[in-house]
Amino acid sequence: MSEMKSLAKDTAIYGLSSIIGKFLNYLLVPLYTYVLAREADYGIVTNLYAWTALLLVLLTYGMETGFFRFANREDYNAQSVYKTSFLTLLGSSTFFALLVVFFQHPIATVMGYADHSEFIAMMAVTVALDAFACIPFAYLRYQKRPMVFAALKLLFVVLNIGFNLLFLVVLGKNDVYYVFLSNILATTIQTLCLLPMTLPKGGRFDGKVLKEMLRYSLPLLVLGVAGIMNQTLDRILFPYLYTGADAQTQLGIYGACFKVAMVMMMFTQAFRYAYEPFVFAKHKDRQSVEAYADAMKYYIIFSYLILLGVVFYLDIFRYIIASSYWEGLKIVPVVLWTYVFQGIYFNLSFWYKLTDETKWGAYFSLIGLVITLVLQVVGVPLIGYWASCGSSLVCYFVIMCLSYFIGQKKAPIPYDMKSIARYTLITICLLAVYYAIRLYLVQNTWVMMGIGTLLIGIYLIVLTRKDFPLSGLPIVGKYFKS
Repeated sequence: MSEMKSLAKDTAIYGLSSIIGKFLNYLLVPLYTYVLAREADYGIVTNLYAWTALLLVLLTYGMETGFFRFANREDYNAQSVYKTSFLTLLGSSTFFALLVVFFQHPIATVMGYADHSEFIAMMAVTVALDAFACIPFAYLRYQKRPMVFAALKLLFVVLNIGFNLLFLVVLGKNDVYYVFLSNILATTIQTLCLLPMTLPKGGRFDGKVLKEMLRYSLPLLVLGVAGIMNQTLDRILFPYLYTGADAQTQLGIYGACFKVAMVMMMFTQAFRYAYEPFVFAKHKDRQSVEAYADAMKYYIIFSYLILLGVVFYLDIFRYIIASSYWEGLKIVPVVLWTYVFQGIYFNLSFWYKLTDETKWGAYFSLIGLVITLVLQVVGVPLIGYWASCGSSLVCYFVIMCLSYFIGQKKAPIPYDMKSIARYTLITICLLAVYYAIRLYLVQNTWVMMGIGTLLIGIYLIVLTRKDFPLSGLPIVGKYFKS
């Protein structure tokens, strides 16, 4: 239980910054959808940020996970591992930024932004800074400095929102250019604040260490590229696959509605920030498999609770985006389930990271990529963005199942499948009841939210009676003890 309390504490700190940051960034979604002139403008933002996510994985090439792996090994000097990682990422990120800025015009032409090559240049510099910063941020996590980590992450959010408000609202510049300008300014300031406290102060650049880290991390690059393509390929390929004349408009609607489901991603990301260093550190403990099993169970339990909350209160969440985008809100439950499967898959993935069999991660991600690609190529011309979100759902469900069954043979972990199955069944039943009532009996929005609240109450009753007694809560728990 002490391990789980430590995990919960770190998750709370990282999660608070992540949730606050993502919530504040939520404010940019209505800002963009209400202020930008057309849905197609938000389609440009959606498309280029999808490219940014893919490039970020390419430019970090698995070094973040490699750093945690080797910094926690007793036969390696942690400071040398950090310095080697730091300088390697600095060099590769700088080279990438210079290369793209120099060739921005031909790259923009190929991507369909010939009249706006400056978008490509700004995107390149921003992603290069983010890629380099991943190692200093990982170092803060390694040093167990979650408050500093959280403060710097929130600094970026505040700056990004501030610049967006300045340009789009105060100065009335309702142009996509200022969205990217705000991002690059905020990223630059954040990086300048991060560096003084994370500059390497010891150790040395070690070519042998770099070789070992790359040998460990490069399979993770394949995994990461395939994985991020599973997440972003829909927004990258959509303008090329959609047969209608309004491709950027449809992409804008899809991207905006996708944002509504981001609360699930917030939780997944917060859990990951605390869980990854926790797992590698606890691997030294032979009894750690029980802690991993508990972490998986509670992740699933609370993911389902978030899913139910978003679905049942979607009539409130929809105001995050302008009404002209509401036609795409039906995809939100599908996206939520995708995030659940994605989070479970992430937790399952530690069996091959801890056994150094990272090739399995590459296999799973490549299988998922093939599924995603085939379903989108076939489906997008027929049913538009429904194929985009559906392909992600199928992809993560399949690789989640593959990772579980193979992992239980390679490195079995005693997951509480009985509890997981119970909460899965309860969640599906509550959703079925909600949709049946809404479809056949009640149309009133406020009545349906009341019914949704009652259904969430049922879930909470089961949770507090079976796996999360109120007496275990901090501070107020003493009032519930028998």
